[in-house]
Amino acid sequence: MSDDVAWAAFTDDGPWVLDPDALAWEAEVPAHRAAIAASLPELTRRVALPPGRRLAVTLRRLGWAIGSWRLGKGRAGGPASRADLARRLRVAAEALGPSYIKLGQIVSSGQGLFPDELVEEFSLLRDRVQPEPFAVVRRVVEEDLGRPLDEVFATFERRPLAAASIAQVHLARLVTGEEVVVKVQRPTVADRVRADLRVMSWIAPYLVGRIPVAALANPPALVELFAETIAEELDFRLEADNMIAVGRSFAELGQRGYVVPRPHPDLVTRRVLVMERLQGFAFDDAATMRDAGIDTTEVVRTGMIGFLEGAMFHGVFHGDLHSGNLLVLPDGRTGLLDFGITGRLPEHERQAFLRLLVGASMNDIRTQLGALRDLGALPPDADLPSLVVELGLDQAPVDPTTLTADELTAEIQRVVKALLGSGAKLPKSLMLFVKDLVFLDGAIATLAPDLDLFAEIATIAMYFNERHGARIAAEAGLAGRAWDLDLSALKSSVGIDPDAEGSLTHREVRQRRQVIQRRMGGRGRPGLRRTRRQ
Repeated sequence: MSDDVAWAAFTDDGPWVLDPDALAWEAEVPAHRAAIAASLPELTRRVALPPGRRLAVTLRRLGWAIGSWRLGKGRAGGPASRADLARRLRVAAEALGPSYIKLGQIVSSGQGLFPDELVEEFSLLRDRVQPEPFAVVRRVVEEDLGRPLDEVFATFERRPLAAASIAQVHLARLVTGEEVVVKVQRPTVADRVRADLRVMSWIAPYLVGRIPVAALANPPALVELFAETIAEELDFRLEADNMIAVGRSFAELGQRGYVVPRPHPDLVTRRVLVMERLQGFAFDDAATMRDAGIDTTEVVRTGMIGFLEGAMFHGVFHGDLHSGNLLVLPDGRTGLLDFGITGRLPEHERQAFLRLLVGASMNDIRTQLGALRDLGALPPDADLPSLVVELGLDQAPVDPTTLTADELTAEIQRVVKALLGSGAKLPKSLMLFVKDLVFLDGAIATLAPDLDLFAEIATIAMYFNERHGARIAAEAGLAGRAWDLDLSALKSSVGIDPDAEGSLTHREVRQRRQVIQRRMGGRGRPGLRRTRRQ
């Protein structure tokens, strides 16, 4: 077993052994992170006039998308109208290039955060990026490594394994014999992103409240989130550092259900990242995994626990979980790929995250709101007791399956209005966290659809109480109180008597969601019995 497995969640026998104190590219990472953070206000500052040519192209593409929609299906309204607008925006994003494709990809993995029509349509952007010609790839690699390609690699596949908006990855073999994956940044993407951010920042305020799919997404805030996310993705030294941080976190927590590929100790630059190659089953190929004897329910459980532990106790977690960034090794461990988007929480935010999750598990509304305030989702001077009343959190939850489309829409609008009125916003860390939770929810549907959610939540809570109970009590401010799991709000929200015993599978949850979707698609249907609010 490789020596570096003692301090990071790497494969047992790696192609090389990492010495964390001897990585030349890592020494300057803190300075690079600080410089990027300092540049963000300027990147998103709304100037009088952004780059003229890029502004003209962007306005033409977006103007055509929105204008043609307004003259067509925009007149009718409803789901079909929103779907048509989402399609037109997706086509415009494809034409505008990498920055807008990347923005669309972030939106596409934000189910529950962004309108369903936008998520569904933008998911088509994940596989529709043309790769750079091999001559361009060779030039970038040779410029950044300072050597001819054949002095570093014995073989280098000309056709990329995958091509995304920021970079593409190629399979290769080093002259020393190791099988690797090489991530290569598109050569013009950094300059294009900077120009596009200025254009986005200029356009975003005009979109507020003007188009239905943007109303809840808050375009200016979305641009700020996008800038914060993509700026770090443009430096692969930061991504390699993220790989080590996440791997170290798992090892220190004793969480060996995840595996992180090793970055190469020397072959990492701003635009080139050489890493260990992992091989396994596609994360959503449940049938093949079961045929190979892998317990897919355990894969889901390990995934959830490892994700929560990293965020709660080390303040670091993979921020872009989706099936393309995960694979399952033959031994059942989950391999994590692509660390360009990684959640990193300062200590005060980490503790706020812990309080948020503990408060949610105990159905403690005020603790949750206080944690959201400390995370930056609410203003520091937010009147939390008044917000509880405005949001209706002092009343019994409503079963959404008993509401008509009009009632559901009115409820959503009421909550959104109250949140926006209180100054609520979506910080990057919270957006990434919720986005990952949504993905893990979908993973249950694929890998363990008959999992008893109530029992699973209790099992995970017991795990955390046994392993981290004292720390949770101290940092969550329980002050001698027991950490008592309270699923009453969750049960009420899905139309189950809070005092009733029983189970709820993910398959049943999906059926209830389908009821809600059908109601949203058929406005004006008579409502069923609405859960009494007290």
